[in-house]
Amino acid sequence: MHTVDTMSNNLKLRVHIAPVGFELDRIVIPAKKMRADKVWLISHTVRSADKARPFLEKIKKTLEKNNIEVQEVSADRYRLFDIVRVVKEIILKDRQHDIYLNIASGSKIHAVGVMMATMIFDDRTNLHPFYAQAEDYHHTKVTEPQTTGIKEINDLPTYQIHTPPQKQLAALKIILEHEENGIKVGKIKKKDMAKLAIKQGLIKVDAINQSQATYASLDKNIISPLENEWGYVRTEKVGKNRWVHLTDEGKWASEFLI
Repeated sequence: MHTVDTMSNNLKLRVHIAPVGFELDRIVIPAKKMRADKVWLISHTVRSADKARPFLEKIKKTLEKNNIEVQEVSADRYRLFDIVRVVKEIILKDRQHDIYLNIASGSKIHAVGVMMATMIFDDRTNLHPFYAQAEDYHHTKVTEPQTTGIKEINDLPTYQIHTPPQKQLAALKIILEHEENGIKVGKIKKKDMAKLAIKQGLIKVDAINQSQATYASLDKNIISPLENEWGYVRTEKVGKNRWVHLTDEGKWASEFLI
């Protein structure tokens, strides 16, 4: 079994990402055929409720026997954006390598989440989603694989999801992480957001009337696009204060974009 220490940082590896469902061959055979150096297996976050756990253990044992390094991470199999987030984090960790993403090994939500994760990146030249078509399909108990054999492995195209610029994503993070009495509330006073935006270099103000210029810059470059173009925030006046809130769309996007 390879270890991280024995692998040269300069060596370009073949890395597979595979959500684990009720499949064996759809993960193992592509990894062997495509000469994977490492496979990331994505399990369910709630281990006690993970009926696919026995499959993961068998897959792990088989891959390690074939000198393929295995890493395990978990994502909530019922939450799309959690899957997207986890796959994105794996890609970022192994960004310098060729990454092959298995669309066929998990559930339909897994498949959508894995494909969405590839769409976040501007440079997708080393991202290779694929679909492993099974040779035989079975209607069996959950203790048995749903399919056996691989008829063929099909490459899939990648597309891009347009996302806000980094400064706007950083502003979303400010709202997301803002706390009131130690609790994240998903909103922040506009004046407090302005201070943090300047501190983090998200807006730049060089004017005589700095207060007015700060709010104008914050509105133009951060709040207005996030509210009107993306629908990720909404603004509200309460008394003398203006608040910036995350919308539901903003909360969902924050799960995998930040």
